[in-house]
Amino acid sequence: MIDGLFKRHIDPLWESLSTPLVRIGMTPNQVTATGLLLVAATSLAYAFHGNALIFGVTLAFSFAFDALDGAVARRRDMCTRSGGYFDAMVDRYQELAVLAAIAYVNDAWALALLALSGGVFTSYAKARTAIEMPISNEAWPDLFERLERTIFLCVMLIVAGVVPVSLVASSDVVIVGLALYSALAHITALQRTRRAVMMLRAAEGDDR
Repeated sequence: MIDGLFKRHIDPLWESLSTPLVRIGMTPNQVTATGLLLVAATSLAYAFHGNALIFGVTLAFSFAFDALDGAVARRRDMCTRSGGYFDAMVDRYQELAVLAAIAYVNDAWALALLALSGGVFTSYAKARTAIEMPISNEAWPDLFERLERTIFLCVMLIVAGVVPVSLVASSDVVIVGLALYSALAHITALQRTRRAVMMLRAAEGDDR
């Protein structure tokens, strides 16, 4: 939703931050691949150190770096369909790595599965619609898209890391956060499904 509604305001910020990467000649796919490695490395490290605050901060940096691939593509005039596909696939693997690490450390496999499936269904709802009819990739400003999910996870982990142990356990914050994440993700998947059905029915009416 944030990216869809405020894209024209956000893109110039990313393009400004991407300047060092453009200067050293990184390609968009290299930025995407590096972002995946960073997210995987921080997730693996969390599985060992178990510190939610460290994970939240390093994950925020990793996701921010990964978000620069689109800016690099625009600035270097290297926007391609294959690059967009690669980026979308990498995004799913990043979510898998992060949620698997959270599940491992906090013993929350069922909630992590619900959270992951919600994100996958959200993406699939739009992708499947695109098979049936031409759609705009930017005209789907839904409740809990990838940017919102990313911000939510980082904030959740940081809060879990700074909350006083005397008040609530870090793992309890993560459990509640994952439950809310799962609910919002599946609500968004249903929101997109409803929109897709309405669009397809309208298109069928036009065809007749």
